Amino acid sequence: PTRFPTLLVNGTQGIAVGMATNIPPHNLGEVIDGMCCLIDNPEADLQEICEHIKGPDFPTGGTIYGLSGIVSAYNTGRGKIKVRANTHIEERGGNKVSIIVDEIPYQVNKARLIESIADLHKDKRIEGLSDIDDHSSDRIGIRVDISLKRDANPHVVLNQLYKYTDMQATCSAIMLALVNNEPKVLSLPQILDVYIDHQKSVIYRRTQFELEKAKARAHIVEGYHIAIDNIDRIVEIMKTSKSIPEAKERLMAEFFTVTFKDGFENGLGNVRQLSDAQAQAIVEMTLG
Repeated sequence: PTRFPTLLVNGTQGIAVGMATNIPPHNLGEVIDGMCCLIDNPEADLQEICEHIKGPDFPTGGTIYGLSGIVSAYNTGRGKIKVRANTHIEERGGNKVSIIVDEIPYQVNKARLIESIADLHKDKRIEGLSDIDDHSSDRIGIRVDISLKRDANPHVVLNQLYKYTDMQATCSAIMLALVNNEPKVLSLPQILDVYIDHQKSVIYRRTQFELEKAKARAHIVEGYHIAIDNIDRIVEIMKTSKSIPEAKERLMAEFFTVTFKDGFENGLGNVRQLSDAQAQAIVEMTLG
């Protein structure tokens, strides 16, 4: 009974027989705002929902280029989203500059990315590099320092990196999920609708469970009322019975549960024998 749509927030991916799913992760606050929008206005269209849910929120950062992939994924359940690494250019002494990579596309392995850049430089497909240092740590996050030669144009090199390496990657969104054990490709509003229906079911079943629990307690309390009103006779039956089962049978035979319609003045609504559960509760009562 999840409290928010984890399918969207955490994202998921997997391959089954003849089908695959790849749902990108999203920002928790945005998803909840979008869900509240749909609850308040069940007729809300995709554009209204997207005022709250701007797009996927990748944990490794990066910048999504273009809106067409997001719109397609949210509208049809399928789309291709281009993600670029976030970089900036730092000037060094001696007319040297470096390209600093701060964030990388989702699911791109940093070590393999650095290795591929070095291989491309070795094959002379990317020229102008002098050194690559990985300064990444838990404290500062991702920081890959790509040092350039004096005569290299950093913007040209950066464009080559985007073109030939995973510093620009494509995330294919396939919003496929099981709905009532049937695989379906869902749009963003459909995913939220399914979750809201699920949440309604959770709330209804929880309330039903609590109601049944309260009814069972009320049933026992009715038996206690009868026992307290006739406590002397209850004690006498218990003392003169040879066993607990016999005491329960005598209690059930002698005492009855009485309910009233709309108050005592309107007469009896229901008269029934003490139930087994009520009799058991009575024989388990302590003297105190």
